[in-house]
Amino acid sequence: MRLAEISRNTNETMIEVVVDLDGNGTAEIDTKSAFFNHMLEQLTLHSLMDVRLKARGDEQIDFHHMIEDSGYALGQAISQALGKRQGIARYGHGYAPMDESLARAVIDFSGRPCLHAKLGITVEKIGALDTELFAEFFQSLAQGLGAALHIESFYGVNNHHRIEGVFKALALALRMAITVDERKQMNVPSTKGSLAGIAGIEN
Repeated sequence: MRLAEISRNTNETMIEVVVDLDGNGTAEIDTKSAFFNHMLEQLTLHSLMDVRLKARGDEQIDFHHMIEDSGYALGQAISQALGKRQGIARYGHGYAPMDESLARAVIDFSGRPCLHAKLGITVEKIGALDTELFAEFFQSLAQGLGAALHIESFYGVNNHHRIEGVFKALALALRMAITVDERKQMNVPSTKGSLAGIAGIEN
């Protein structure tokens, strides 16, 4: 079974994450941001991973550290559950319409983390959450995953819809990329024979 558990405790945050890559989309999300909870629930449901995540941070300052470290810990947990990434599709993409908005996400579990993001957000906050923090979340998620992540909201009037569409598109991309293809016969999906550069994974 492809399971992993990560605990990340610093002077700024305490993050606990458990993931099951072969779940059915069950989410147990507990952070101090209701909107962030909602986005992680969307990511979990549509990726078909089971995710239990509890995050606490220095919210008396702002949500920055909690959002950033949650992304990194979640990415680490998924990466650890993938192990040496044998037999996986490796690449994934997803499109998600959210009412009037449309988003796309493309991912490569290459071991070379990077982020290209165009979110198109036109407001500073959604609820109590600074919208600039979503770029921080996706950046730290890509680092934890050891993946190249390209995400874009093409258009949309409602900023809630634009962000939610991106999370749903990412969920679909993840679901595709982590799927095991029996035709690969558990080979690592790289001509190098290794997807190097992943923290905690032997080459």
